[in-house]
Amino acid sequence: MMIERYIYPAIFDYDTDGIAVEFPDLPGCLTCGDDIDEAVKNAKECLGLHLYGMRKDNDPIPESTPVDKIKCEANQEIRLVETDIVIL
Repeated sequence: MMIERYIYPAIFDYDTDGIAVEFPDLPGCLTCGDDIDEAVKNAKECLGLHLYGMRKDNDPIPESTPVDKIKCEANQEIRLVETDIVIL
C-alpha cells in the first residue's frame, strides 16, 4: 500500500446561495457547499475521488498550476486543497 499526497489550487466562487468550487487543472472536478467549512470539506473529498478515478483509469495526472497564474473574479478566492490517495 502506498499513499500519494496531492495539492491543487481551487477557485471558491461565493454567491448568495452558497459556494461553488472548481479545480482549474482538473476539468469536471466540481463541488459546492452552503458555507466555507462545508465547501472546504467537500473540495477535499471531491479532489480525492477525482484523482483516485484518474489513477484507476491510468489517466495522466497534471501538474498543479501556480496560484499566481490563476485569475479570479471579485467574488472568488483561490485556496490550496490537499488530499491523500491510497494506492493498493
